[in-house]
Amino acid sequence: MSRIKYTRDEALAFHLEPMPGKFEIQATVPLNTQRDLSLAYSPGVAVPCEEIAKNPETAYDYTIKGNLVAVISNGTAVLGLGNLGALGAKPVMEGKSVLFKAFADVNSIDIELDTEDTDEFCKAVRLMAPTFGGINLEDIRAPDCFIIEQRLKEELDIPVFHDDQHGTAVICAAGLINALHISGKKIEDVKIVLNGAGAAGIACLELLKYMGARHENCIMCDTKGVIWQGRTEGMNQWKSAHAVKTGARSLADAMKDADVFLGVSVKGAVTQDMVASMADNPVIFAMANPDPEITPEEAHEVRMDAIVATGRSDYPNQVNNVLGFPYLFRGALDIHARAINDQMKIACAEALAALAREDVPDEVALAYGQNLSFGRDYIIPTPFDPRLIHRIPPAVAKAGMDTGAARRPIIDMEAYEATLKARMDPTASILRGLNTRARAAKARMIFAEGDDPRVLRAAVTYQRSGLGTALVVGRPDDVKAKLESVGLGDAARELEIVNAGNSQHLDAYKAFLYQRLQRRGFDRQDIHRLAARDRHVFSALMLAHGHGDGLVTGATRKSAHILDRINHVFDANAENGVAGVTALLHKGRIVLIADTLVQEWPEAEDLATIAERAADVARHMGLEPRVAFVSFSTFGYPVSERAFKMGQAPHILEQRGVDFEFEGEMTVDVALNAKSKESYPFSRLTGPANILVVPARHSASISVKLMQEMGGATVIGPILSGLDKPIQICSSVSTANDILNMAVLASCKIG
Repeated sequence: MSRIKYTRDEALAFHLEPMPGKFEIQATVPLNTQRDLSLAYSPGVAVPCEEIAKNPETAYDYTIKGNLVAVISNGTAVLGLGNLGALGAKPVMEGKSVLFKAFADVNSIDIELDTEDTDEFCKAVRLMAPTFGGINLEDIRAPDCFIIEQRLKEELDIPVFHDDQHGTAVICAAGLINALHISGKKIEDVKIVLNGAGAAGIACLELLKYMGARHENCIMCDTKGVIWQGRTEGMNQWKSAHAVKTGARSLADAMKDADVFLGVSVKGAVTQDMVASMADNPVIFAMANPDPEITPEEAHEVRMDAIVATGRSDYPNQVNNVLGFPYLFRGALDIHARAINDQMKIACAEALAALAREDVPDEVALAYGQNLSFGRDYIIPTPFDPRLIHRIPPAVAKAGMDTGAARRPIIDMEAYEATLKARMDPTASILRGLNTRARAAKARMIFAEGDDPRVLRAAVTYQRSGLGTALVVGRPDDVKAKLESVGLGDAARELEIVNAGNSQHLDAYKAFLYQRLQRRGFDRQDIHRLAARDRHVFSALMLAHGHGDGLVTGATRKSAHILDRINHVFDANAENGVAGVTALLHKGRIVLIADTLVQEWPEAEDLATIAERAADVARHMGLEPRVAFVSFSTFGYPVSERAFKMGQAPHILEQRGVDFEFEGEMTVDVALNAKSKESYPFSRLTGPANILVVPARHSASISVKLMQEMGGATVIGPILSGLDKPIQICSSVSTANDILNMAVLASCKIG
């Protein structure tokens, strides 16, 4: 997997558009009437205020406290950038807040404190603590971070967790459990060498010792070498606690016969000679970011028996804190914990390790484009494994209950796990999975409209994100000028720009097109104009001849016009079973609507085919299809000739023997609302429909645009399904990100 590239302008634009920052706050209660206002604020709000004043524990019931974490920093150690100050740290803290929400549905607010005084910092956090259910400390320099965390743990009765320390430690411990299992070693017997005596390194070693590693077997190193008993240079109380009796003075000395190396230091700190000197089946966690102490390739050149992990997503076994902190806090918040203690951290590590040893679900393998199974290259779960949300928090919660950290224990653990599964937005995992699959496919994507800045931004992002090669159709001078206008002038050297007028393949394209269209009233002059001057036709010809793997078009013209042009090259029509399927993503749900593009007034047989096409799209997106044929009547009432075909289509699917759920005809509420569906217990659908087949193209278009404009749904499509080549047609109002999503779908051959 290649590393994702981006420019400063792209990074700044990401944080600027569509609005400054990375998240917003929305109300969860209605505020539409005077009554709503009276309940939300004065005078109705007085009632819960009085209840909380009498019993502070009820704050978890009547306010957001029980699902709210503060991400707090003073910016003295921002990523690898050093002391940027409080305001300079804000983008990172906002990023942490959105990760809490995305991975564990934990609400989070970032707070940047403009002080380097530990007393002032602690006082500020202590004074605002009643607002929150937990405190996540971030990017605070050592040794201040140790002092601040320890004091706040003593002073507050909610979890205080410094992720730079303990987040890395937990994931490192999870990986080490499995690495030692594979190598047949026990933690109490192994020699461990740690390089990097900062916050993360010290926390890693402390947690491993709590888990059974013996003090005398653990050697810590910093920039001045081994931390040995009697050393005075560059020492502090936290390093001194890990000093050992040893004759080793350098990292190279320490590495001899070591079973485990843990690195949280700098690129290149470990040499191949050091790796060669280690014990059999060495475990190497080179976690320096962005570049590890030694790469897996370098380590395996001298030691094929090594198990290697890094902090990088483009290598196996990524030690990624996002596997830990969202789920630790989720479990802690759900028991109203007083703290996140060592037992809860170990429970998290052990649950992660156990998850990696289980069979990997097909959806995860599909998302990563490879079969994942427990072994030397898979000792830690992937960050996008959907099981994390309902496996890790229960383990953390149970440990918290067992150790007395819980204010409100969970009685029914099975029911708790079910609620965790329901919390997560399935659309996020689907989109992440598609991006991962696209990155593995490395498709050569044709972007037909190289004169549009949105298309060019999408093409640049596609290539720089490691998704594949972007082929931009346009005139080189024009493309370069447009790229410069959006601050991407340097990308002109990276993109492959294809000029239709002077393509070496133009004669072959024209011969192919003439063969298809000569009996449809097109002469050779018409063919030349189409092939050499119409970018949509030219791009389709590129795809038909294998000079690209997928095509994205439609940003500059209406979809009907684009479809007409594509039909000159491909048989993208109803007669050949082609349909348009549009995905609507809204409030954690994804629903496909068909046909939104090809068939204007389908009959019952056509509707059955449309359902099959939509089911193909759903499965390619990782969904198990549940089709509803929707109308204004439900199972024959009210009676209408226009609804008749919607009731006939399911019978046709029965005769075809399809392998997915379907039902109809029914109204939309019966299709999507479980409560409404209860009135029809005979329905074959086992859950809410995720595919709606509508009576006609106009009703499909109305439905999609109404949801987009009034409901705020994200629209992906229409996706052309039924062609033998992946072509995706964007809307003329698409953003650059919308166009990129369509390119991802084409790369994954959704359709």
